[in-house]
Amino acid sequence: MEPLRIKPAGSAKWDLVSLGEIMLRLDPGDGRIATTRSFQVWEGGGEYNVARGLHRCFGLKTAVVTALADNPIGRLVQDLIYQGGVDQSHVKWVPYDGVGRTVRNGMNFTERGFGLRAPLGCSDRGHTAVSQLQPGSVDWKLIFRGEGTRWFHTGGIFCALSETTPLVAKEALKAARDNGTVASYDLNYRESLWKAIGGRKRAIEVNREVVSQVDVLFGNEEDFTAALGFEVEGVDENLSQLDPESFRRMIERVIAAYPNLKLVATTLRNARSATCNDWGAVCYYQGQLYSATVRNDLEIYDRVGGGDSFASGLIYGFLADKSPEWAVECGAAHGALAMTTPGDTTMATLAEVEKVMKGASARVAR
Repeated sequence: MEPLRIKPAGSAKWDLVSLGEIMLRLDPGDGRIATTRSFQVWEGGGEYNVARGLHRCFGLKTAVVTALADNPIGRLVQDLIYQGGVDQSHVKWVPYDGVGRTVRNGMNFTERGFGLRAPLGCSDRGHTAVSQLQPGSVDWKLIFRGEGTRWFHTGGIFCALSETTPLVAKEALKAARDNGTVASYDLNYRESLWKAIGGRKRAIEVNREVVSQVDVLFGNEEDFTAALGFEVEGVDENLSQLDPESFRRMIERVIAAYPNLKLVATTLRNARSATCNDWGAVCYYQGQLYSATVRNDLEIYDRVGGGDSFASGLIYGFLADKSPEWAVECGAAHGALAMTTPGDTTMATLAEVEKVMKGASARVAR
């Protein structure tokens, strides 16, 4: 495997640019979607969460490429993005038709779960503005060459939104490659998104095409099977074993199939209950497997976004020229912290991440 060739800090306007949908998350808190009478709102999206984490927790310069319908819901999403500090200069605003017949903004109703009751999500995101992006909709030459970008990130959620979104992703990945920008992709398999457009078979077809064009691949313990069709040998179907060596064998098969890959990283999770998980992570770089500290019996407040926070922490490690060992530990610690707070996005600080990496306790800080 070749090493990643990352543009030096300060050589580009953006440390990272992400491409994906940003939805309004409606959170019933301790209640359930079907019985609640109030919701807390957050913004979130698999690709966006990475850009937000890199800016909010790690202080890097990030931007997002997306599209929103120009109505009060879209402007609420915009206002939430302002709080996270991700640049919006490449957000496309699409005229709203009054009722959403042709274009709308996505909403994601998500309950956290508790104990034996698993988290539950219900998406309402058909015909969204970002799903209607076409090749040629975005000036990638400006983003990657004119402004300059060190790292580009997108994922399988964006590619599942429509027939055109994989084409936009591939257009962006080619432009990134042509301009020396590292490109990463998170498989992020969502059965609900693929259900009506060909299911797992179609997901595998699309993801295999896209993965052949990226440098860095992210996933979780299920994604490599569901989204790429690679079985994880030696791990039972309930994923009660978080054995890094089993994943090493799987990752080596993925790399053999996609020699373009320079780094593969995955989170490892065993959900003992909705509120108690075993949590770890590995990354494979230049022929070596690096494992983060496994945190058994990690208490979970809201698991949504844990994998995205892992990705942003690991990316930060490489952008900051840290070692692979440091990067995977940073990602795992950041992901663990992100799951201790509500919402899709991180509320952690770099100082907190570094304390967790060093094994600090949860003793009160005063």
